[in-house]
Amino acid sequence: MAPAEREPRRTAAGAPPSVGPRRTIPLQEITLPHECPRPVRIHVLSRAPYFAGLDEAALDAVARRMRTRTYAADEPVYRAGEPADSLYVVAEGRVRVSQATADGTETVTDVLVPGELFGAMGTLGEPSHLQSASALVGSCILRIGQGDFRQVLLEQPQVALRVLDDVAARLARAHTDIGGQGTETVPQRVARALLRLADKLGEDRGPRGVMLEVPLSRADLAGLARSTPESVSRVMSRWKKDGIVDSGRRWTSLLDRPFLEEVAAGGG
Repeated sequence: MAPAEREPRRTAAGAPPSVGPRRTIPLQEITLPHECPRPVRIHVLSRAPYFAGLDEAALDAVARRMRTRTYAADEPVYRAGEPADSLYVVAEGRVRVSQATADGTETVTDVLVPGELFGAMGTLGEPSHLQSASALVGSCILRIGQGDFRQVLLEQPQVALRVLDDVAARLARAHTDIGGQGTETVPQRVARALLRLADKLGEDRGPRGVMLEVPLSRADLAGLARSTPESVSRVMSRWKKDGIVDSGRRWTSLLDRPFLEEVAAGGG
């Protein structure tokens, strides 16, 4: 059956599936004050796209050039418009990336987990931050300045090549996004946003679906899906009624991932 005509999911007894009583699910976070020990820093850097594959000695050299700082929930790492001269790596916790809409509303454009790089610097063609970043929960973050990063590029040619590939990929994604916004449907963009989050931080809970333990408002999801809160709300309300998703104040559950994958691929 095509996604647009889908009947609500039913249990054997004919009732819509239940994910249990609605409740607030605590997010995983670190207790502050906190220090990221060397093993954590090395492990996280080994997962970061620029540094994956480096041996321990090389990772240690990178780690020594990085500064560590902890952030409380909602504490800003940087704000849009500020000079960009550093790259950051999430070591523990989660970071939200957001931008202001035309009416001044701050909407989430990405949620980052340990091992992910973020930030900007003139060396990479971004002299100022285009978006804001803040800790979603208590987090430990590694930071490397522009001068130290340039030194890493000189010492590790493979990192320099990955940076070039990444800059090229960003440009390609920007062109794809511009062209895709006119052809993709709102359900398609919402499904892709939910699946991206599921791949990053989803927890498979069997019949209760893939749980996203993140406070995600309709405005936040609209930012991730490059749509409007009203359009996203209509899609999510329909999917919730049909048993495709469920949600609470601080969580969202994907109950039917195959359906969302079909929608994301343009089916229906």
